[in-house]
Amino acid sequence: MTSRREFIALTAGAVAGSLVTAPLAGMAADGAPAAAAQPLSILVLGGTGFLGPHQIEYAVARGHRVTMFNRGSNPGMFGDAVEELIGNRDSKVDPGLSALRGERTWDVVIDNSGYVPRHVRDSAELLKDRCGRYIYISTVAVYDFDAATVFPEDARLADLADPTVEEVTGETYGPLKAECDRVARAILGERCTVVRPTYVVGPGDVTDRFTYWVERVNRGGEVLAPAGPEREAQWVDARDLCPWVVTLAENDTPGIFNAAGPSSPVDRAGLMWGLRALTAEPVRFYWPGDELLDELGIDQPMMGRETSYHFENAASLAAGLRYRSLADTAAGTLEWWRGLPEERRGNPEGWPTPAQEKAAIERIRAAG
Repeated sequence: MTSRREFIALTAGAVAGSLVTAPLAGMAADGAPAAAAQPLSILVLGGTGFLGPHQIEYAVARGHRVTMFNRGSNPGMFGDAVEELIGNRDSKVDPGLSALRGERTWDVVIDNSGYVPRHVRDSAELLKDRCGRYIYISTVAVYDFDAATVFPEDARLADLADPTVEEVTGETYGPLKAECDRVARAILGERCTVVRPTYVVGPGDVTDRFTYWVERVNRGGEVLAPAGPEREAQWVDARDLCPWVVTLAENDTPGIFNAAGPSSPVDRAGLMWGLRALTAEPVRFYWPGDELLDELGIDQPMMGRETSYHFENAASLAAGLRYRSLADTAAGTLEWWRGLPEERRGNPEGWPTPAQEKAAIERIRAAG
């Protein structure tokens, strides 16, 4: 079993029948977002990464007035549809939070970019009297993985060993986010909603984790499958998560929510066979043990060597989060990936090499 450190490192960065695509509240019959009954003013902290664009596009389509606050590294991303405020979450780095000061108010703040407790504290204190609801995007990596393997939303959170640490690494990511989670709730109280996603996947995923499995299985041939085929697999498509966050804002929904699909448990073997169904190429899976992967130095994307962790999702389901089918997520991811420039596809993040895969398969075959 791996440590909490390994699981957090994997999560830093986010079947078939149990995954039924369901329309989100606010969607028209043709699948397009319907106009919201009550347009909101929404401030998005961040907004140009993986989650932000999905949130913002849906919010704008619903008729909400959206303002982004970030460092301005991708100006004009949404044209005139979104107001942009330039600054820095770190108040010690000019211009800091100066663009957010004053008397202006927002109905909702969505905090996508809070990784350091001091940054979250500064923004929450600054905005607490000038916003209605504050939605903090946390992570399931906040939990204390040494204390349990099943995690409802009230499970124990990890502790930050050194409260002066602000550098985000694989080891500190979870504890830092846990403290950010606590800080936001302490300052905003019932007006704070916390969303804790597991691996966020789908088109636009810069981590390339889920994409590896979609692309590799679709290519066919002899595939080195994940170790521990019986271990649970959980994920959430950004195209489900992000509109749902806007729905939480529209409904002024309080609470803490694990965002971890699918609706019913599926193991790693089920995930692989679900991906297998999308290709006509012949595929043969080889299932390695943890020891072989360790010996060969192979890290499999999204697949830690830990006892199967489970993040309960009843609360998110009750609050309207619906998980699309694996087929939909995989097909969308594959289409997006294959539309990227060849240079980008030729340099994926953290994929096992063909030589590593071949060596492992040869060892499995030799062992009978």
